[in-house]
Amino acid sequence: MTAVRAKSHTGFPSVAQDYFSSDFSFDANIITHPDTTFIMRINGSSMEGAGIFDGDIILVDRSLTPEHDDIVVITYEEELLLRRLTTNNQGNPVLSTYAMHDKDIHLYFDESITLWGVIIGSYHPQHSSVRNIRG
Repeated sequence: MTAVRAKSHTGFPSVAQDYFSSDFSFDANIITHPDTTFIMRINGSSMEGAGIFDGDIILVDRSLTPEHDDIVVITYEEELLLRRLTTNNQGNPVLSTYAMHDKDIHLYFDESITLWGVIIGSYHPQHSSVRNIRG
């Protein structure tokens, strides 16, 4: 894959602008723990507020320790779920989504939750030829 760096924020570089082209590898630049990093496809819309949409692809690193405000994958009631890790007023961990119908999960009340991994990135397909691929 070839990466192009441009000075433009959301447009394209003009022919007169300086830019460079070099090989880009997700394995070398994004995935720092290849043995513990997994790819998952999202099914659902509860994390759209975090920019993660139905059909998106996420990278999950199982070796990381989650920090405040990280998006994590958990196992809860035999399902894999995405949640944002925050704390409540008492400093206790809370897992939440952006969907009004989802209840917050308070970790000190529920021992049936297992941290599966921490989201390190996501990919949102733009072209229909990629959006329609289901894995």
